[in-house]
Amino acid sequence: MASITFKNNPVTLIGNEVKVGDKAPDFTVLANDMSPVTLDSSNGKVRLFSVIPSIDTGVCDAQTRRFNEDAAKLDNVQIITVSVDLPFAQRRWCAASGIDNVITVSDHKDLSFGKAYGVAIEEMRLLARAIFVVDSTDTVTYVEYVSEASSHPDYEKAIEAVKQAK
Repeated sequence: MASITFKNNPVTLIGNEVKVGDKAPDFTVLANDMSPVTLDSSNGKVRLFSVIPSIDTGVCDAQTRRFNEDAAKLDNVQIITVSVDLPFAQRRWCAASGIDNVITVSDHKDLSFGKAYGVAIEEMRLLARAIFVVDSTDTVTYVEYVSEASSHPDYEKAIEAVKQAK
């Protein structure tokens, strides 16, 4: 399993570590309207899963805004931000922030995504910061488990991986 810290304290990740070349695990999360979202919901597209602890923190806010800007420049790509924030909070934040190119989904209900991708933090019931790029055939082509949850991911490498996955 990946080893990460949260504010420099080690935490335990629940689930299976995902590696490049793996078949992307399925999951069920909730859209802002409470409808279920699965891996198949974006079938046939390249997906960038931007995993964050909480939309209401500075780094998570910046990460979501950055990928929202990048998404406007990409064709046949879905950028999906995953957190355990409630769908209502995600919808409110997106509306207040003018976010319209990124899809936000909630893993609050049962940590389905967190467990499937090995990013559920046992001690906090939050998700660790991570990036996963999945191509149109559901193969994982890029993985970044950010070693310190309060740090930024490598945005440039993630976007380059999306462009290569087309």
